[in-house]
Amino acid sequence: MRVPSVKTPVFWGYGALVAVGVAAPFVVYPVFAMNVLTMALFASAFNLLLGYVGLLSFGHAAFLGSAAYVTGYASKALGLPVILAVPAGAAVAALLGLLFGTLALRRSGIYFAMITLGFAQVIYFLVVQMPWTGGEDGLQGIPRGRVLGLDLSDKYAMYYFVYAVFLLAFLLVHRTIESPFGQVLRAIRENEPRAVSLGYDVERYKLLAFVLSAGLSGLAGSLKALTLQFATLGDVTWQRSGEVILMTLLGGMGTVVGPSVGALLVLTLENYLASLGSWVTVITGAVFVVMVLAFRRGLVGEVRALLKRSF
Repeated sequence: MRVPSVKTPVFWGYGALVAVGVAAPFVVYPVFAMNVLTMALFASAFNLLLGYVGLLSFGHAAFLGSAAYVTGYASKALGLPVILAVPAGAAVAALLGLLFGTLALRRSGIYFAMITLGFAQVIYFLVVQMPWTGGEDGLQGIPRGRVLGLDLSDKYAMYYFVYAVFLLAFLLVHRTIESPFGQVLRAIRENEPRAVSLGYDVERYKLLAFVLSAGLSGLAGSLKALTLQFATLGDVTWQRSGEVILMTLLGGMGTVVGPSVGALLVLTLENYLASLGSWVTVITGAVFVVMVLAFRRGLVGEVRALLKRSF
């Protein structure tokens, strides 16, 4: 991967991202900051599929929610340490991604989207019916435990653990996008028949991208369960899948940082306008309409286009 020069906007962009993340728990409530990080990771994972492969999934909440429940159960009922419970959730999500992707990728366009939605509804039904998930009450009282000697019950220790995992996952997404594998994904998005004619196994590349996206979404769900110390049905609903689409489009589809910015914007609106009740949804929808009309590429996409014209 090419290392950005200190004179490039990319270098300063990543530097600002790290600096803001380090200072965040001293500026805003740490739990809110952690929730932003987990949803930013979820949006980045979704963007890997939509922004770089051109596949629209309406069922990505299945990976977020299933991992949250698995991590919560492994930590609370089985007593597994965090260092095992979190990867277990991500691994289950990746396996579901392999299963769902193998079947859904046989179709394209709206048919692919609806198949993923159908699979997500199956996961929702299972979560409601299975006894260990807590049904409509959810899985509550998930312990944070310890990792590398750090007591994660301390909000600052927990924040920096989540932030460290987020940075590693974010770098993985960036490395994937800038690698030859990422270049093939872009080629598939832009002109799939041409990619096939060049000899690439398009279905295999799509499946690998789908599994990676599902695994990273599961990692976000595992961290979310530890952060909030519960997993609920809200994590596996189709509304959560719609929310991540909103975050990606607002921030900038096909950009590295865009989905994180979109997650920050959406969660900030939901958090600080919570007193307005159901009007939050109306306001969020209005903001979405205005942003799409004014910034066709999303916030980060428009800024990137502006910088390209300036440098």
